[in-house]
Amino acid sequence: MSEKITPRTLQRMKDEGRKIVGVVAWDYQIARVADRAGVDIVSVGDTVGVNLWGHANPFEVTMEQMLVVTQAVRRGVSRALVSADFPFGPLQEGTDSAVRAAIRLVKEAGVDMVKLDAAADYPDAVAAITRAGIPVFAQFGITPQTALRYGVEYRSIPSAADQVPVAMKDALIAEARLLVDAGAVLLNFTNSGPVVGAAVAEAVQVPVVGGFGGGPWLDGRMRMAHAAIGYAATAIDDPPDTYANVARITLDALTAYAGDVRAARQVAGGIPVPPPTS
Repeated sequence: MSEKITPRTLQRMKDEGRKIVGVVAWDYQIARVADRAGVDIVSVGDTVGVNLWGHANPFEVTMEQMLVVTQAVRRGVSRALVSADFPFGPLQEGTDSAVRAAIRLVKEAGVDMVKLDAAADYPDAVAAITRAGIPVFAQFGITPQTALRYGVEYRSIPSAADQVPVAMKDALIAEARLLVDAGAVLLNFTNSGPVVGAAVAEAVQVPVVGGFGGGPWLDGRMRMAHAAIGYAATAIDDPPDTYANVARITLDALTAYAGDVRAARQVAGGIPVPPPTS
């Protein structure tokens, strides 16, 4: 678990048939835990806006916010490869804007790779960022920025039940190849499904990972760390299918803390308070 992960490491893992483990993280502490768990990729997602800050949609996140969040994650990771999403805007504004954004994420936040949503619509930007010496993690499939073209009602994050239409297999293989030809070293195929996902992973040489709608047919998986541990407040009343229920544990802990304060008892972990003298 001591080897520093690089794009070449990920390529070797695909070549050897070893699965790539990726998590999405938004803070220093979770990043430290994920790195200690031995994950291969820690990706800083623009999903931070919806899932951590309560935004209505991911388009509200700014470049300045992504820099702050990514800097925190970078401080917590020593082994895994750190990637960061472009917020909505820099890629859509043109190639020069995209290169400037990528350079800022490298210089100011220390990322190893930049992740571009709807990257197949901007192959010139993928190529230009690659020429600048910055590895590109290209996302395609049903994403927040491409959902409508697949007839999926817009939501911040499509559900795992949504899959790209099987009839679009050839078109999506062509899209994946376009991204690889432009220089992408890693693909994130969102909501791939077992048919199209397997076909794409077989058709390109670079690793293909996926989050929602992914599975063992891809070269690896991406999962929000907060989703994996049941961090959201909704987990309190509607226990999710996760590896833990941190929201319930947190509720119980804070309820117990409030009880101790109200009963004038010593709080756990606090500075010991001597009993009152008579």
